[in-house]
Amino acid sequence: MNDAPLGFHELYARYAADVRRFAFWLCGDGDEADDITAETFVRVWAGFDRVRMATVKGYLFTIARNLYLQARKQAQRQVELSDELTSTSPSPTEINEQRTELARVICVLQTLPEIDRVALILRVEEDLPYEEIAAILDISVAAAKVKVHRARLKLAAQRE
Repeated sequence: MNDAPLGFHELYARYAADVRRFAFWLCGDGDEADDITAETFVRVWAGFDRVRMATVKGYLFTIARNLYLQARKQAQRQVELSDELTSTSPSPTEINEQRTELARVICVLQTLPEIDRVALILRVEEDLPYEEIAAILDISVAAAKVKVHRARLKLAAQRE
């Protein structure tokens, strides 16, 4: 990897898709993932001189995760709208087989504890080493491995 420092635009071009995908797997909603991604890079822009390039991807995922958790806390304080005001799910004719499977996986992922879900996403989707996952979650490497393993077992059990 090139050790030359990245400018903000290069940083965004290189990592925005990864951050957006990570945010999507966390929240399960494309619009919310876009908001998390945008806010992540706003925060990086504001503190760009403090970004350590050796750990930039982990740094971005940490910011995105913290924004996700912050949004969850705010959502708990809000009153949910009645079912009459929410949009209906798409009709079966609008959903193809892949979208159905993706929706099912996202639904199952949402049942996992947040920290287990994050560990699994970072390992499976982002292909991060356990050491970096442990650093992002502020847990031991052994605990990161256990969380990924248990999350995989829970997902496998849901498929049966």
